[in-house]
Amino acid sequence: MPPAVPRFFIDGVAASGDRVALGDGDARKAVVVLRRRSGDPVEVCDSTGTVFAAVLEVDGTRARAVLGEVLVRAAETACEIVLCQAVPKGAKMDFVVEKATELGVSRIVPLVTERTVADASPAKRERWSRLARTAAAQCGRTRVPVVDPPAGWVDAIAGLSGEGTVVLLPWELAAREPLRRRLPSLVAGAKRIAVLIGPEGGISHDEAAAAVAAGAHEVSLGSRIFRTETAGLVVVSAVLYELGEL
Repeated sequence: MPPAVPRFFIDGVAASGDRVALGDGDARKAVVVLRRRSGDPVEVCDSTGTVFAAVLEVDGTRARAVLGEVLVRAAETACEIVLCQAVPKGAKMDFVVEKATELGVSRIVPLVTERTVADASPAKRERWSRLARTAAAQCGRTRVPVVDPPAGWVDAIAGLSGEGTVVLLPWELAAREPLRRRLPSLVAGAKRIAVLIGPEGGISHDEAAAAVAAGAHEVSLGSRIFRTETAGLVVVSAVLYELGEL
């Protein structure tokens, strides 16, 4: 359920007593969609993840917020979670972005793989960023996930290198050892967990080999094959459960 009081995000660091302008999209949402007026309560979250109680000031179609007391300081997942999702056909990526945001994913990387047939235009990336922002506000998060520019398979894997990073590769040809048995040892002590998800046609053997060579861990999701828009959300949910976040 969305917060009873609408939440808006601003760039930069704020402090109690500041007057901050809402962006055009947020101002329209507050004034036109939600029909808020001057004096109505709202919440404002700055780029550090600090949430302030605030009072709205409306001037025509423009809106500002006068920041009051601090309500919440950043309370995101202790471990950064990255979802690298091969771009699916149609509007499925919209669904993935919204639900991954609700789950607490920190970063979303649209992937272009050997078998990806959908495009990932700049306009689509802008849309996904807007959806992430809206979903973050609705589910009460203190940070908006970053939606990266589209990346190729090899480039995405290279960008995930680093100490403390665990990369999970769900694959239908992986060994059938249950995920629940593998996760405890894989995620223990991880600072960042990345999940690689292939397209509707699956990843190729070469792509799987490249990921494993770079340190990714193949994992099985059981005897059933999930759709591309479902698989990543299943793995992220399992990771959050193992980390005690659910």
